[in-house]
This record gives sequence, C-alpha cells and structure tokens, in this order.
Amino acid sequence: MIRAELFARDWSQDDLAKVLGRPQSRVNELIQGKMAVSTEVASLLAAAFGTSPEVWLHAEAAYRLSQANPETSTVKHRARMYELAPLKEMQKRGWIAPTESTEGQEKELLRFFDIPDLETEPKLHGALRNTAPTVASTPAQRAWAFRVRQVAQAIPASAIGRFGENRVPACQAALRKLAAYSKEVRKAPAVLMEFGIRFVAIEGLSGAKVDGFATWLDDDSPVIGMSLRFDRLDSFWFTLGHELIHIKYRDITDVDVDVSGQEDLLRVKPPIERRADEESAATFIEPEELQSFIRRNGPRYSVDNINQFANRTKMHPSIIVGQLKNRGEIKYGHHTKITAPVREAVIQAAITDGWGKSINLGGST
Repeated sequence: MIRAELFARDWSQDDLAKVLGRPQSRVNELIQGKMAVSTEVASLLAAAFGTSPEVWLHAEAAYRLSQANPETSTVKHRARMYELAPLKEMQKRGWIAPTESTEGQEKELLRFFDIPDLETEPKLHGALRNTAPTVASTPAQRAWAFRVRQVAQAIPASAIGRFGENRVPACQAALRKLAAYSKEVRKAPAVLMEFGIRFVAIEGLSGAKVDGFATWLDDDSPVIGMSLRFDRLDSFWFTLGHELIHIKYRDITDVDVDVSGQEDLLRVKPPIERRADEESAATFIEPEELQSFIRRNGPRYSVDNINQFANRTKMHPSIIVGQLKNRGEIKYGHHTKITAPVREAVIQAAITDGWGKSINLGGST
C-alpha cells in the first residue's frame, strides 16, 4: 500500500522519509513489514497520503493476522468445556475429580453428564417418554440439575415407595398437614419417599440462582431436587409444591428459578409454570379463602389478623405471608419476623450434598 502511494506520487522512499520526518531506514522497515504500524505512524501516513489513520491500522492488523497461524482447536475445545459447566467449582465440590489437564477435565465432564463427546447435548430427564435434550439457562444450573439426578440415583429402590399420579393428591394432603408447623418440615423428605418420589437437597453453585428441579430417572422414578436458596418456610413449601405439580403432570422443564417471584416480578412464565404456581398455592391455602381474607383486611395486614387466619385455616402464618407477597399484597421486606428458617432441619433429614455435607458416588465425593 505504501509502495502504491509512492508510485502514484512519483516519490522515493527517501522522499517519504523527509515528508514524515523519520529516518529513511524506518520507512524501509515499514515497507518490508519489519516494523509494525503504530497509531502514531498511522496518523503520519494518513497525513502524508490524505487518508485516515484507520486505513493503515486495519491494513496492519490484517497483515499481522495473515502472518499468524496459531493452533486454535485446543482453545475451542476448552471453551466448549467451560460452556458446559463451571469446572473449578465442580472440582471444589467434589463433583468431578481435580485435574489440570484438558484431557482429564474432558473425561470427567463426559462421565458427569453421561455423554459420549462434548458435542452431544446432555439430557436432563433420563428415559422419560417423549423426552428431549433440555438445557438449563446457565452452566451452573445445568451442572446442579445433573447433580440432583446423580444423588437421587444413589438412593436404593428399596427405600422408595410405589409412585403413581393417582397418589399425588394423598401426598399433597400429607404435606399440607406438615406445613402447619415449622418443626414438621423435617418429615417432608420421608413423606415424599413414601409416595415414591425421591427428594434431595443440593446446595446451589455460585450464581446459579436455582430453586428447584423436577425430573425422572425413568417412567416410574420421579425426583425433586431443591437448593434451599431461601432459608424460609414459605419458600420451601411453595417450591416443593411447585415441583410436585410438575411431577403430577409429568412436565418436562428446565430447572426452576425465582419460583416465588421475588427477584423478577416482570418475568413472563410459561403456562406449565403458572399452573405449577397456582396449584402449589392452592395446596396450602384455598384460593377463595385467601381472596376473602384479602378483601376483608387489605391493604393493611397486621400480625394479629394474619395469625387469626392461620389458626382458622390450620396453616403456618409464614406461608400466608409468602402468598400475600407473591400476589403483591405485601412488600417482600415486610413481616419478616413471621418467617421461620428451615434449611438446617431439611438438610439433617434429607439426602444432602452441600453445606458441609458430602456424598460418595463411586469416585466423586
């Protein structure tokens, strides 16, 4: 390009050197490609030839790229692994073996996701009829969902009751009785197991913001996994009820995030998610009864009238407050003293991975 400009003007390299105010040897190095065109040199060439500095900078970049020929397949390979999962945190949690080699990491990911190669999309729902590859929103959510399945698979079939969709209403009724008292939450995992539903509590990965997941190991083996992200009684029961509705209808879904609507009030939910929300809420409080309470007491809800309603409906006041918040009747920062913690009780009673507890699954902790 410089030679062409010189030819058009009938300039020599020495002429250009004098125009630029630079040694002739520097001009020769530019023409030979031995010296890169810096932003300063690009500006000088633009002034000399009546062009823009960008012309010379783009030409320089194109020339340097043409001279480079790096091996990029390994980089693409590693990038694919990080697209699949958060490797470092999974190693820290013991979900995959700690290794720094690309080959070792790939082997561990293929084992973890049970796929033949990195290009195969992992399936979250096992052998469920009409299943399809289901992709969580983030690598952390995907990895968490697969850990739910792995831990659930470790529960022996002999410890699980018979499952049937016709038994779900009885399961809901049994869980509703427990929801009236904060200490009874510890019995929820055993009730689910009795009705043929595996339940596991898996601490979420950093940034996953996942609440629950309903999946199937096979047509007769449903699983509910929960992260216990919010240590609140109302959040636990609402999320559990939500996932149970997915099991009832054999919904094929991604992991559930923001089940209670606390973090994104404007998010539009798919129909099956709205159905799960509505039926979960109705499991614990009849919608007509709650609506009647709202008409009588809204928009000011005192602790006394909430407790009175809780006594009449035989339901923990925390769940009433949670549903009022979900409907936008109460702000999320209000009536926090009514809320009861649940995480410690649940992880002591459930098959748990996280919060200082670990499980050995054939080579991974």
